[in-house]
Amino acid sequence: MRCLASRRGALPVIAVLGAVCLSGAPASAAAPSCRDDSGLALPAGFCASVFADNIGHARHLVVAPSGVVYVNTWSGRYYGNDTPHAGGFLVALQDTAGTGKADVIRRFGETVRSGGAGGTGIGLYTGALYAEINDKIVRYTLPAGSIVPTEAPETIISGLPLRGDHPMHPFVIDADGSLYIDVATATNSCQLKDRALKSPGANPCTELQTRGGIWRYDANRTHQFFSPLERFATGIRNAEGLAIDPARHYIYATQHGRDQLRTNWPDLYRVEEEATLPAEELLRLVEGADYGWPMCYFDPVRNELVLAPEYGGDGGKTVGPCEKKAAPIAVFGAHWAPNGMVFYDQQQFPPRYRNGVFIAFHGSWNRAPYAQAGYDVVFQALAGDHAAGECEIFADGFAGAVKSPDKAAHRPSGLAVGPDGSLYVSDDMRGRIYRIVYLGGSGAEGAALRPVPCPSASAPP
Repeated sequence: MRCLASRRGALPVIAVLGAVCLSGAPASAAAPSCRDDSGLALPAGFCASVFADNIGHARHLVVAPSGVVYVNTWSGRYYGNDTPHAGGFLVALQDTAGTGKADVIRRFGETVRSGGAGGTGIGLYTGALYAEINDKIVRYTLPAGSIVPTEAPETIISGLPLRGDHPMHPFVIDADGSLYIDVATATNSCQLKDRALKSPGANPCTELQTRGGIWRYDANRTHQFFSPLERFATGIRNAEGLAIDPARHYIYATQHGRDQLRTNWPDLYRVEEEATLPAEELLRLVEGADYGWPMCYFDPVRNELVLAPEYGGDGGKTVGPCEKKAAPIAVFGAHWAPNGMVFYDQQQFPPRYRNGVFIAFHGSWNRAPYAQAGYDVVFQALAGDHAAGECEIFADGFAGAVKSPDKAAHRPSGLAVGPDGSLYVSDDMRGRIYRIVYLGGSGAEGAALRPVPCPSASAPP
């Protein structure tokens, strides 16, 4: 999987002032401690430890300026276990001894019963904790001297869509309080009959009125209600990863590419193209832009958006109206499933890892006849509004012996940066939180780190 810059430039940006406030403290001068017990493969000089374990279905996470890690565990369950943890679906983790391990674990929020959706999204803004639960984004006040709230939360937004394939609502908040929420699609490709053989796409795709894009709200206001009027960008199937560049005020999103091109259109695609099409995408979000779903998908061989078969496409030969859609700034291998993303601008890691994004690839199921892929954390360097060179595999080994949705030991899902520059990774398979630090000393660069390039996105694995 190689990261490829689009042949077409991105649309002009309308800057969103401010930045996500996730750390708020300067990097610590003291060298971080780390006992490498993670089993992960990392570049030279890095160390990964298990910060916490068995906390439930851990999705996204954030780190407060105090170093407390907050995790949204989607009801606290594990895969295959319908019994929620007592005490709530949100978890606060604190290392009071400075060992790199959480010795304080506190649960709060609702105990989501069977059938409840819980949540993925979580964020910090002006000292308050924001979290997704079911169809709402709520805000908890964190009182002085306590790492957990003592009062019920306020509702910031309610009425978010839950039906269909993607009920989660990841979000990010900039320094001005603009709250950007992913409202992903209910279907695979807006077919008249979802995921059915040769079913055409709805035209127009009315699902786009309330799904398939990014919505913007005000994190300072309570009791807002979801509406089509607040849509910021459209044509995005599932943007689980969201990040903000605090210096340039750019907003980035990952996109899960659609499934089942070969399955639903066997006359147009070769067997192996079920695994190699379409590419996963990294987008720079621009207000009012249309990124193409469901009419278009990104073909990494042609290196451009092409017309989907549901809308008259012919197996990737025709571009048609996709020429006018907003192209990604980088692409990745098909069905790697980018679930979380964070922008890195701290000082602990070597300079090559600053001013780029780390992306957690959760791994998917739709890669037959090839083996599954993803299940790792990738780094993509950025230069302003575009990708800078090839991406690299930063952390691997989460899945263990078998990379598959049901047999993987762990699956990376969320990412956050701590106030000292450490990188935290959540696993939603068995509820593990990893902490990755750099111990190699200042000045170690280039070949000394032994970065691993991503396999090509445009070639079979």
